[in-house]
Amino acid sequence: MLRLRSCVLTHLLSSPATPLHRLLFAAVSPSPRFAVEDYLVDTCGLTRAQALKASPKLSHLKSPANPNAVLAFLAGLGLSGAEVAAKVAHDPRVLCAGVERTLSPVVAGLTGLGLSRAEIARFVQLSGHSFRCRSVVPKLHYCLPLLGSFENLLRLLRVNSYLLQYDLDRVIKPNAVLLRECGIGAPDIVKLCIAAPRLLIANPESLRKTPVCAESLGVPRGSRMFLGHALHAVQCLSKEKVAAKVAHALEENVQVVTCC
Repeated sequence: MLRLRSCVLTHLLSSPATPLHRLLFAAVSPSPRFAVEDYLVDTCGLTRAQALKASPKLSHLKSPANPNAVLAFLAGLGLSGAEVAAKVAHDPRVLCAGVERTLSPVVAGLTGLGLSRAEIARFVQLSGHSFRCRSVVPKLHYCLPLLGSFENLLRLLRVNSYLLQYDLDRVIKPNAVLLRECGIGAPDIVKLCIAAPRLLIANPESLRKTPVCAESLGVPRGSRMFLGHALHAVQCLSKEKVAAKVAHALEENVQVVTCC
């Protein structure tokens, strides 16, 4: 009997057609290694240089299953192949995001804020890492009324895609409150933040000193120079340089021109 069983087992293992053989073969055979760099080029549309830069951030991926799901999700939002490639090149880790766990709830939240599918697609392209963070929805819930419109939000994201990565309660809200206390409304906040992208995300303690510094230079709050130039200048330049620019503007009766 033992001899018969041995013969049957030998026959099963020697026959490639048996399920048992395939199961045992799969158990001992190594899985083919997922070539991330080739996937980024061949499937995502990145250049070889972009893929070489992005692939270390995805080295833990063992299969294309999750990246494929993310690509399908982005295409479903209306992004073109070129737009998806640009998104992946800018934020490779988006390919690791869970579609059901993260991306779908984010899109549902953005839809709940009144954004259309086309607007969400535009937001995805400009939002940097924020799109794959569920906290982006409450941030937009606060920032959209603050900035006045979705278009104003996009204008800011074009110059600072990291805006929505900062803490809402500890950074963005305190700075927005300070700017409002200075008499700065939504249109001027947008203009200031485009000229000085770090204004809304500056260290709140540092920003609190900015209006005082501007006033010490003889620029009163509420004045056109204060709203249009002094805050920007104080945030970006040293006090000595700001004083020189303000003095020159007053002498020549022209607007202050500053740059970060």
